[in-house]
Amino acid sequence: MKEYFGSCHCAAVKFRFISDETVEIWKCNCSICDSYDYQHLFIKHEDFKLISGRKELSSYKFGTKSAEHLFCKICGIKSYYQPRSHPEMYSVNLRCVNNPPSIRKVIEFDGVNFDESIKEI
Repeated sequence: MKEYFGSCHCAAVKFRFISDETVEIWKCNCSICDSYDYQHLFIKHEDFKLISGRKELSSYKFGTKSAEHLFCKICGIKSYYQPRSHPEMYSVNLRCVNNPPSIRKVIEFDGVNFDESIKEI
């Protein structure tokens, strides 16, 4: 396990987390993830710490309103959020992590057909 640091583009929102040095990520094709080319790294809540920027976060919910998408109000980047698929974890955008862990496996998740796809995981 290793400690990692990340942020949004303007660095108003900063966080840290602990993770293995080789990880599995998800690539989702839902309307929001696909448009950002978001790389999901799931981190348990207890292994994640927001260092700064709580006031700079703006929340957005759509569809079932089960996921809470958190965007920086200044630069607009979603560096992490609370996903619908993993309620006990945050999804960190691997693209927002400094010196990120290496990717061992990429799971292609069909978020367009979420209800059917989540049953297969």
